[in-house]
Amino acid sequence: MKISAIQQTDYDEVLALNSESVPHVNLIGRDQLQWFDEHASFVQVAKIDERLAGFIIGLRPGTEYASPNYRWFCEHYDDFAYIDRVAVAKWARRQGIAEALYTAFANSQSGAPVLTCEVNIRPANDGSMIFHERLGFRQVGSQETDGGKKEVALMEKAL
Repeated sequence: MKISAIQQTDYDEVLALNSESVPHVNLIGRDQLQWFDEHASFVQVAKIDERLAGFIIGLRPGTEYASPNYRWFCEHYDDFAYIDRVAVAKWARRQGIAEALYTAFANSQSGAPVLTCEVNIRPANDGSMIFHERLGFRQVGSQETDGGKKEVALMEKAL
């Protein structure tokens, strides 16, 4: 597996994988992905034999990003490394891709005291909750989003 910065040539595959991962991640378009590529502190892809296996997008505080979950962490923490989204292709699951992407992000965020993210609890994403708890994340809050259609557990892991 090779983890590297996203390239514009990866966009179509990343957008397709993101779409396949809804509702566990929100849908984004090319313009939003371009915005992340230009403003996020970490946008990386994982490839196995040149095939997209997964991707991660991470941000630090101070970014003009309207996500209610990112904003929650901005309001409750002075500093953090926020995982906005991670997705792994179905064929690549259970090969350590997500954990490797999380580790690469955490290692690249010098000085961040915590790694943060959210996990859907309505609709439930039980596999993601088990994964995050196994990595040492703990729930520090929750909130409803999408006009009450979703509820997320707000998670942190000390770095």
